[in-house]
Amino acid sequence: MHPTRIFKKPEDLEKAWRAYKEDLKEKAKAWVKVQYVGKDGDKKQDSPKLPLTIEGFKRFCWDENIGTVEQYFTNQDDLYEDFIGICSRVKNEIREDQITGGILSFYNPSITQRLNNLVEKSEVKIEDVDVNFED
Repeated sequence: MHPTRIFKKPEDLEKAWRAYKEDLKEKAKAWVKVQYVGKDGDKKQDSPKLPLTIEGFKRFCWDENIGTVEQYFTNQDDLYEDFIGICSRVKNEIREDQITGGILSFYNPSITQRLNNLVEKSEVKIEDVDVNFED
């Protein structure tokens, strides 16, 4: 075990992950969307769901003075093997959130595709063909 670990066990990192998700819900309140609905144009306000990102989680840990978490996700020097499971789960949850949010158009689908390496590729082959035009 690395002597300067900020998380002693995977459950500690999971607790920080849950705190990050709660923090996003609070931050969403700063992005209030105002709509006027119904025949009378009633004013309705709601906050969007902010996307989960690994960068956001890293920033959250830094801002909350938890510390740097990059080494847990990269398993730096093979010192964080016991965290592989939780880190994988965090990455998968982020990817699922982004893909689902893109499909449902809560997030920009184009950005979601790029972030998750989801591209539609098509291959077009053009063959050289000799064409003789004779009169």
